[in-house]
Amino acid sequence: MPGGALGDMRHWLILGVIAALVMGYRGVLSRLSRRAVSGPAPGMVGAVAVPEPVGNAISDDELDRYARHIVLREIGGPGQQKLRNARVLIVGAGALGAPVALYLAAAGVGRITIADDDRVSLSNLQRQVIYGGGDIGQPKVHAAARRLADLNPHVQVTPLPRRITADDVALIRGFDLVLDGTDSFRSRQAVNRACTGAGVALVGGSIAQWEGQLSVWDPVHDAPCTACIFPDEPAPGLAPSCAEAGVVGALPGVIGSLMALEAIKLITGAGSVARGRLLILDGLWGETRSIAIRRNPDCPVCGSRG
Repeated sequence: MPGGALGDMRHWLILGVIAALVMGYRGVLSRLSRRAVSGPAPGMVGAVAVPEPVGNAISDDELDRYARHIVLREIGGPGQQKLRNARVLIVGAGALGAPVALYLAAAGVGRITIADDDRVSLSNLQRQVIYGGGDIGQPKVHAAARRLADLNPHVQVTPLPRRITADDVALIRGFDLVLDGTDSFRSRQAVNRACTGAGVALVGGSIAQWEGQLSVWDPVHDAPCTACIFPDEPAPGLAPSCAEAGVVGALPGVIGSLMALEAIKLITGAGSVARGRLLILDGLWGETRSIAIRRNPDCPVCGSRG
């Protein structure tokens, strides 16, 4: 056989093998999609309408978008469907809420509500990467919702332009998970009380200067709540805010991404989550620590929950 003809045959054989692999890969994704389980029915949460899911069948566009998730053994089609059906509340659309919202929307968490009463300012742009210059002066929740819609049109985002208080137990019950990125002790304790009363797990993170920390506060599964470990408000000046003490811009990206990762694991059931552990990152010296923490049986917030 002439060399040119042999080369052409090899070329077409290689193309055929590639085409077969691609078709087989798409077939596997389609089967995983059909095996995915559906989640809880949507409804109304207080004054916030939880949007209806777009349907149980994962579209071809979603199969391509989430392909790197679906081929993971720990997530697969069923796990991606759980993400798609999940209802998540992000409290605080600032330095931590920004990467949390971006990564959860990109991951395909189907229904996201963002609560914050602040507006975008120029000083936010150093670390709150969800916003741009054109968003300055706009309510954060609306600017964030527009960005997430552009990032992933399959995700339904509900802006909630107010703070979450300890009285929002009924609101919290309408969600599968809450992530708290607020930056004050009182705000964190209010969110913790509402989540504890509702029996909903809380992924909490905090940052200051070069250090960040996070944990999954979940008394329902015998993990402590925030008040078990931090029962009293720090003395004035002992725990200054980021505005007072400063914060390196990349730090909230790291802690916020870890919070989103914990949320994905909680929703899909993959791996081990940070219940009963406090993860601490020292960004200045590149060190991490994990501290075991336990519930306080006399905790005024969760001590009566078993």
